[in-house]
Amino acid sequence: MGREIIHTDNAPSAIGPYAQAVRVGETVYLSGQIPLDPLTMELVAGDIATQTRRVFDNLRAVCQGAGGDLADIVKLTIYLTDLSHFARVNEIMSEYFREPYPARAAVGVAALPRAAAVEMEAIVSLSG
Repeated sequence: MGREIIHTDNAPSAIGPYAQAVRVGETVYLSGQIPLDPLTMELVAGDIATQTRRVFDNLRAVCQGAGGDLADIVKLTIYLTDLSHFARVNEIMSEYFREPYPARAAVGVAALPRAAAVEMEAIVSLSG
């Protein structure tokens, strides 16, 4: 089973030596997305809600580039520089996802690239 590199111009380009996503069979591994505007490659201005929505929009774009959508995410990992934002991120996640929800972890971290407040990575199953 070969690897297919996934790239879409609708999500930020990689800011390091990695792919936006890698597909192996019907599984797609999405690299971490921070709240970068895909057109300017700048961090979006705004609060945790604005940053979180941009991250979900970026994840959706990569999912769609692989032939899926957010509903195909089976595992989501959220990294937050301030865990007091946990409840707000949950509220915003409920705008993007419906049951059955993916498996998920939320991790507090000291810092993220470009001083982002949130980063997310995901695993997608395209098997239906």
